Amino acid sequence: MKRFLLWFGGILIAMILLLFITDYNYILKGVRVVYLTGHTTAFIDDHVYFVNDTIPAGVAPQPWPKHSVYNEVSPTERLSEINKALGTVAFLIIKNDSLWYENYAEGYGPTSQTNSFSMAKSITSALLGKAIKDGYITGLEQPVSHFFEEFEGSRLTVGDLSSMSSGLDWDESYTSPFSVTARSYYDDDLAETILSLQVVDTPGKSFNYLSGNTQLLGMVIEKATQKRLADYLSESFWIPMGFEQPALWQVDDATHQLVKSYCCIAGNARDFARFGKLYSDHGRWDGKQLLDSSFVARSIVPRFEESPEYGYGFWLSDHLDKKSFVMRGILGQYVITIPEDDLIIVRLGHDRGEKNELPFSQDFYTYLEEVYRMIGLN
Repeated sequence: MKRFLLWFGGILIAMILLLFITDYNYILKGVRVVYLTGHTTAFIDDHVYFVNDTIPAGVAPQPWPKHSVYNEVSPTERLSEINKALGTVAFLIIKNDSLWYENYAEGYGPTSQTNSFSMAKSITSALLGKAIKDGYITGLEQPVSHFFEEFEGSRLTVGDLSSMSSGLDWDESYTSPFSVTARSYYDDDLAETILSLQVVDTPGKSFNYLSGNTQLLGMVIEKATQKRLADYLSESFWIPMGFEQPALWQVDDATHQLVKSYCCIAGNARDFARFGKLYSDHGRWDGKQLLDSSFVARSIVPRFEESPEYGYGFWLSDHLDKKSFVMRGILGQYVITIPEDDLIIVRLGHDRGEKNELPFSQDFYTYLEEVYRMIGLN
């Protein structure tokens, strides 16, 4: 047994050394954060294991008013079943700018902060619109090379990044620990990873969902504004829109402090919903035009006819013949906005439904169907 332990220990040390030599030592952090905490993948409370930047809130919060029939309608049996099966921790229905239904589970509540995952892509795209409105960026057609010479001659634009049509050589793999996606989540120098990417397909020609697009977009916005992204987000939206509490945004490490703009804002369901209202109201909030209405309009319609599921930073759907735009995270985080019915649905939780050939996993369609059944019961 002693010989076996010595042999096993030697192999383990050799493997760890090899990870450091080959620059894959970030895998050790992934193992520590995920597997040694009892998980098998990234999870909604993992922000406590990372360095975070703070998105400050203002001193004048604007709570959502409660609807006159707040929580008077019970969830349908099917909605209750899927929420239990997939570990939903927050489910909100906002109707006519008021909380119509609200439910939390597993000890989570209105102020609980969980990982947005890729819902942050929509927020980063909103910051692009704000940077254009503020004059830091000339428009969606401005070349990325104006900010990073590494992309000189690529004809890549900031709009290509927001609309997921960059042509970058990014592998959007969530299973391989050796993928660039895993490296970006756990490594300590995110800029080095992103600026080593190459444009291998013609930008602006077709949709291809890549997290690296939004990470590079966040870096462009920081460079254009000369402001930390969390601070710019706070002054642009968190404060003027009356967010009820500060949020946290994961950074790569304490030294580089580059936010993961493609993911990882720890916030609450009520506050995430505000972006649905902002875009539904054409970029206006409380009488003030925070985003140009033309930018908002362009964001929530398809850029490419052959890819009707995506605009600029937002997923799109016409399920139930209802045009909706959607903020979406990998574990079934959703802010679903249906402007024609003045309706916003927020779902946060541990898991999503099965993937299929459709643009969304099955849970998305179930949430929409059951919410409309609930509203019909009112």
